[in-house]
Amino acid sequence: MKIPLLGGVGLFVLPLMLGLAFFAASLTPSLIPRDWAFQGALGGLLTGVGYLLGRALQLLWLGLGLPPARGRAGRAGAWAATLVTLGGWLFAVGRSTAWQNSIRERLAMDPVEATQWAPMLALAAGVFALCFVLGLVALWLFTLLRARLDRVMPRRTANLLGALGAGGLLFVLTIDGLVPEAIRTLDDAYADAQFLFADAPPGPQDPNKAGGSGSLVDWRLMGQPGRNFVLDGPDAAAISALTGRPAREPIRVYVGRAQDDDPEARARLALAELERLGAFEREVLVVASPTGTGWLDPASHDPMEYLLDGDVATVAVQYSYMQSPMALIFETETGLDQADATVRTIYRYWRELPKETRPRLYIHGLSLGAWSSMHAVDLFEIFGDPIQGAFWAGPPFLSRMWRQVVARRDPASPYVSPVVADGALVRFFSQYGGLERASAPWSPIRIVYLQHASDAIVFYEPASLWRPPQWMREPPAPDVSPKMRFLPIVTQFQLALDMMLALGTPSGFGHNYAAAEYIDGWRALTAPEGWSEAQVEALKALCRGEPGEGCAN
Repeated sequence: MKIPLLGGVGLFVLPLMLGLAFFAASLTPSLIPRDWAFQGALGGLLTGVGYLLGRALQLLWLGLGLPPARGRAGRAGAWAATLVTLGGWLFAVGRSTAWQNSIRERLAMDPVEATQWAPMLALAAGVFALCFVLGLVALWLFTLLRARLDRVMPRRTANLLGALGAGGLLFVLTIDGLVPEAIRTLDDAYADAQFLFADAPPGPQDPNKAGGSGSLVDWRLMGQPGRNFVLDGPDAAAISALTGRPAREPIRVYVGRAQDDDPEARARLALAELERLGAFEREVLVVASPTGTGWLDPASHDPMEYLLDGDVATVAVQYSYMQSPMALIFETETGLDQADATVRTIYRYWRELPKETRPRLYIHGLSLGAWSSMHAVDLFEIFGDPIQGAFWAGPPFLSRMWRQVVARRDPASPYVSPVVADGALVRFFSQYGGLERASAPWSPIRIVYLQHASDAIVFYEPASLWRPPQWMREPPAPDVSPKMRFLPIVTQFQLALDMMLALGTPSGFGHNYAAAEYIDGWRALTAPEGWSEAQVEALKALCRGEPGEGCAN
């Protein structure tokens, strides 16, 4: 059998072998386990990436004028590369199930007996074929442009400008055509899913509820995440039943994105509703930033209201309808603008109140909400009259404040669970603890970070394309597979997929933060009185539900 050659090097076989090597590497474990469908999509995509890289290396070799391997030596090298690659591919296939189970074991998930190879390989082949066709389209466009330019300029210049022109044209068509249309389609779809306007269910009649009788907030424009937040929390009776103490009805204010196009107007409306409900007469006021869809995790807010005997008001303003990853990509500034407006508006009103009677003010956010609310904290503005603290869970990797804080960690502490100074100002913890490591009592301001080592939304690293992230250079955390290894290019794609799958884990792993963890964080932050350890354990038992569930019932 003859191997097709290009200057003595396999034109198709050698790039394909590199693609198959990338496929084999994609089977290795990362932070989140993958089923056959996601593994097939990842494997097919990486096969395409490997093939493209192989073709690029071939062209670079020829472009540099290096001597090709010809004849028997070239064929022998091609066959050797093929046999080595296929051997590694078979080894990876044989180990793949054990590799995936090494993750599942640490995330308290049932093991799988065997990988579904037939559908996974079929999907991988389909994805690779699609990538190959797209590559042919790009090649056709480059060839067309180069042929026209070749008539009026030297060949090398035509090649360069043809490549730049083809790439630029595809970029413009994508950014100015496909992406805006995708944004509009997604935004409309998620807006429809929130049952706005005429599709909204009947609102509450209680005048003490946001969106109820006499409310300044329009119930029809609140959206499903906001309506759930307002209605589904614990009431005073439920709180008293657990604590045995008198409790107040918690205040929850939520302003939907559809209420007004201007984030400043939405923030002012939230403030007015807080005033109407008497929120500034409570013991604690929490300014919460929601995730992309506008969702607020009941596993955080429900237990916090129990801990504070209901003497708390929480306010949130929606900025997007999309899922957080898409909101992060497509509506980056929207979330930041809304968080800036909300925090600034409420803080400036709060600081003018008498210090002896105003509520303790905390900022809170999960995921994209953590990122936007961190961005909204203007240290120069609050320095003279600081808030009492902040609680940020699952902070995305691109959060500048989070990166600055982690950069100041004690080098002896783990990157995924750092100790910063003496712990008087900032404390990190996970499902395995960490708050107890502080060597000094709390300062007047308390900042708490909750994060899981298995959460790729926190620990994704763009530079993992060519070098291992810092956390991969340290012993793995208990929820990270010890068999995970850094592989250039491949690890980047694995972690990107892990971000997409981070919510598909049991509570207490990945991007699903458990109520028990929130309880520990809120206790450290607000220091509620009158709670015995037995009562805390009872609250944790009450709130031990599935991811995304609270403890109101």
